[in-house]
Amino acid sequence: MSLKIRLARGGAKKRPYYRIVVADVRCPRDGRFIEKVGAYNPMLAQGAQDRIVLNTDRIKHWLSVGAQPTDRVAKFLGQAGVIAMPAIRETPNKSAPKQKAQERLKAAQDAVLKAKEAAEAAVAAAKEAAPEEASSEPASEATVEEAAQ
Repeated sequence: MSLKIRLARGGAKKRPYYRIVVADVRCPRDGRFIEKVGAYNPMLAQGAQDRIVLNTDRIKHWLSVGAQPTDRVAKFLGQAGVIAMPAIRETPNKSAPKQKAQERLKAAQDAVLKAKEAAEAAVAAAKEAAPEEASSEPASEATVEEAAQ
């Protein structure tokens, strides 16, 4: 029989309350369980003392007989110092653009960069062609725009 230390949801709609229970993995989430070993109330503030209540003696017993905590419960146990803090698994960024979209974005950025370089080169060429005009009076915006085109 494989055991899990997991959350069983209770409470009203939009007012969750969780019991931390030891249950057979084949039983439903809110169904039959072997023992209640704690509680979790996510509606309380982060620093509230009653937010997470653990019966550490019983949890240590169930861990010693082979019960495996779920990711969320393992995080709670790590924060309480019952077990070592679990490593946080990094999930892939699913909202990131796919490969073809990234290639199109890179191509567009390259095109913008080349256009800027061409405009700067045109402005520099215009200044070299007429050095005496640039030194006597400031270049107007129209001249700079014509050189950029």
